[in-house]
Amino acid sequence: MNIIQLYTDFSIPYLTEGHVHCRSGWVQVQCPLCTGNFGWHMGFNLDGGYYSCYRCGGHSVYKTLEALLKITNYKQLKEIIERYDTVTLKTKEPIVKMRAKAHRLPSNCETLQANHRQYLIKRNFDPDYLIKTWGLLGTGVYSKLDNIDYKFRIIIPFIWDGQQVSFDSRDITGKDPGRYKACPKDRELIPHKNILYGKQTEWKETGICVEGPTDIWRFGTDSFAVSGIKYTPAQVRVIAKTFKRVAVCFDDDPQAKVQANKMISELKFRGVDAFRVDIEGDPGSMKQEDADYLVKQLLK
Repeated sequence: MNIIQLYTDFSIPYLTEGHVHCRSGWVQVQCPLCTGNFGWHMGFNLDGGYYSCYRCGGHSVYKTLEALLKITNYKQLKEIIERYDTVTLKTKEPIVKMRAKAHRLPSNCETLQANHRQYLIKRNFDPDYLIKTWGLLGTGVYSKLDNIDYKFRIIIPFIWDGQQVSFDSRDITGKDPGRYKACPKDRELIPHKNILYGKQTEWKETGICVEGPTDIWRFGTDSFAVSGIKYTPAQVRVIAKTFKRVAVCFDDDPQAKVQANKMISELKFRGVDAFRVDIEGDPGSMKQEDADYLVKQLLK
């Protein structure tokens, strides 16, 4: 979004430097959503296209501009945002970024071995189906990439537009506090938080949004994952361009529900019929027959 042009056209004071709250790549305004000292707390991230306030946290573009512009008419505000969004799209840099290092997987990746299979079977997954559908690989006692330890993990390739662009990995021992370890940022062809994990070729008008790979493996190819509950504005844009209807099914912890509701609000603002689906636990731990039934109901 060409936020500086918007601020200029609507006479909204802003700062890009010369204040303690100013940072490179951000445009600061006095937060219209704080109570007490408004300061220059509210920043717009030029790269990500989102708002974040030092005092009251993140807010949607719609909610923030509604308060800044003092416009409560939904249609009018949406037209304004789309007008300034269009300016940005004409000069927007491509999603593929320049990188210092070649993209590759950790060392000693190979076909899933007995310990990988046992981990998946214990979680009621079919290893052969997952290998065939998702191209999973495994690591053994030694595996590294850029001095990051990837031993005893399932390697999960991320495919986008037919090309492997990144990967994630899942610990199978239960001993590593970092259950998931993603590809180093400077080895990603596309940042994995700019895209979705899933089967693009299988997606239809309705999609099921989940947190991570194991949830996808349970729900199948009509679902997609945002790699955690902290989704990005780039992912919201991709979702809105891809799907007309989205069921958001995150884990049942309170913070996940908060994030799910935020995503739903942002998707609705972009014209997507989005809604939340509540389950007990997490999708990846569901019985397969229960997951299959839920998916069938959501796709009706």
